[in-house]
Amino acid sequence: MAKEVFYSGCAAAAYGAKDARVEVISSYPIRPYTGIMMELSKLVANGELDAEFVLGEGEHAQVSIAYGASAAGARAYTGSSGVGVVYAMECYSPAAGGRLPCQMAIADRALDPPGDFGSEHTDVMSARDQGWIMGWAESPQEVYDNTIMYYRIGEDHRVQLPQFCCQDGYFVSHIPGKMQMEDQKAVDAFLPAYNPPHPLNPQKPINHGPQIFPDQGSAINVQRAVAFDDVEAVISEVVTDYNKAFGREYSPFVDEYMMDDADICFFLQGGHARTARYAVNHLRKQGVKVGVSRLRFMRPFPTAAVAASLSKVKAVGVIETNTSYGGVTRGGNIAPEARAACYPLDKRPVITSFMAGLGGEIVTLNEFYSMAKVLSDAVKSGKANASYWMNFEKEVLDTHK
Repeated sequence: MAKEVFYSGCAAAAYGAKDARVEVISSYPIRPYTGIMMELSKLVANGELDAEFVLGEGEHAQVSIAYGASAAGARAYTGSSGVGVVYAMECYSPAAGGRLPCQMAIADRALDPPGDFGSEHTDVMSARDQGWIMGWAESPQEVYDNTIMYYRIGEDHRVQLPQFCCQDGYFVSHIPGKMQMEDQKAVDAFLPAYNPPHPLNPQKPINHGPQIFPDQGSAINVQRAVAFDDVEAVISEVVTDYNKAFGREYSPFVDEYMMDDADICFFLQGGHARTARYAVNHLRKQGVKVGVSRLRFMRPFPTAAVAASLSKVKAVGVIETNTSYGGVTRGGNIAPEARAACYPLDKRPVITSFMAGLGGEIVTLNEFYSMAKVLSDAVKSGKANASYWMNFEKEVLDTHK
């Protein structure tokens, strides 16, 4: 029977994995994601979850264990944060190229610039082009729901790809929120047992990760790219079915707030969307026509859905919470994707990148108000800087025109 609980994002991820009936869990501690594995270890020790719990000697080994377990046909689960995510980088492409739909929970953390352990998305955004499905949750409820939905998306035989199931470190991972856990039988009906197409079997030997010739690598890359072409359709199906089964109201790709009559909007992913909506409520009372467009999947990037959403406004402020040093906007990684998505439009909005929420900084209401002022000015002038580093305007802002 479904029940209402008050859980953090870490607990929500753990109970999502439990209800997904994961069979192999591999762990190595690093904050803030460690809380997920603490919850799962208790569930296994108490006999509430029948799974193998394996402690790796580091993040590289941890992901390798999930890789091997998925190849053997198990529903495998692991995770990490910050430098742990990039330490395992070598493992990501083989898992995606091997079409192994394991899941990795990410509670984002800065990449030590040095010595910073706060929340930002640069850790796993550095792995965004490794062939894994990737998206962010805004709340513990969405963490729980995404954990279950991502397995069904990744395990679909049209897809067969691993998943980064992401949440903001601390802001979501450690702040409890009211959420609903679903009845196990209902989850089982939505997410049947994993049916791998080619599990390791001594009676029918196959291999994974062999040394190959250069011309064979291209063929594998094409297969992975073609598989990604099918992912958006599967996401739409799965989200629609989940909404119907459990009474949610998720949009498959872009969650909108007050966008119908907006002139400007904040475009972002993850937990800061909640603050953005509070800012919008205040700005609307001041007569500013502003909305929020929240990205639910970074990979595959939902090009058509993003273009449709951002085409409603005249100016877009992308709030990055990640960095791309020396990149095209001298800001983050999301704005270039949003600009590319909107490029075919007959009438394109002005799109600019706001560097905010880095290193664990809160994106404050006052910062949202400042960003709205920049966007309102852009509507009048038709232009804006490529990027703005919030709170460092004098030092940095004027260098990125």
